[in-house]
Amino acid sequence: MSKPKHKILIVDDELPALTNVQYVLHNHPGWQLIASCHSTAQARAILQAESVDLLLLDIEMPTQSGLDFARELSLASQAPLIVFITAYNKHAVAAFELFALDYLLKPFDDERFAAMMARAEQGIVTRQIVNQSAALKDYFGDQDATLSGEKSPTLSHVVVRSMGRTERIDVNEIIWIGTAANYVEIHIDGRVILHRTTISSMEVRLPPERFLRLHRTAIVNLGAIRSLEIGEDGVYLVGLSNKDKVRVNESSVKRIKQLFSE
Repeated sequence: MSKPKHKILIVDDELPALTNVQYVLHNHPGWQLIASCHSTAQARAILQAESVDLLLLDIEMPTQSGLDFARELSLASQAPLIVFITAYNKHAVAAFELFALDYLLKPFDDERFAAMMARAEQGIVTRQIVNQSAALKDYFGDQDATLSGEKSPTLSHVVVRSMGRTERIDVNEIIWIGTAANYVEIHIDGRVILHRTTISSMEVRLPPERFLRLHRTAIVNLGAIRSLEIGEDGVYLVGLSNKDKVRVNESSVKRIKQLFSE
């Protein structure tokens, strides 16, 4: 099986600069160019739909500078590594204050570009190791607490980690949670996210006044419930704000009916 390629996005308003970086990237087959953008607006749209490992970013661009765009990205939970590529050295201090991985001055040679790419690859590997270690710590911490009978702190958010990616989900965004083998499926508006934990671990840590386990395979945000109905097989179902329907066991039907009488 071939090794997955790291994903890269280029943002520069000058076509010759974009073309030059695209050409140099041919010497780095371990990387996949996702897109070449002329503006931060284009890049923002792509980043909303696609995970990217490395962003090569010009600084002096119309509408929004690369520095301002980097500040915006620094607030996101899944920000890519950033390397600034610019013709001006006057922005170097500001760039490194934003934790830029590197700062390339135009024109650069192949050797300098290759050194930057090697640093980027090592940075991605390090990030993956940190994320995996943190995920294992969270998982075994939950298991230890369960086995010892300790009560874990109530969750205000869930940190979901996968290879090269970390996402912070506020519990208020969660519509419902379902089982999926060794994972749970976290359903939020328009998306389903896999998280490596058990549904029982989630149940004891979610705010009990807002979440209820309706079935052995599902936990529901009470605020997301829109309807209660009886299915064709005589089983109760709740309709949720995202249009999903979740089965309700008999012991939970009374609690759901109370919601409609309050």
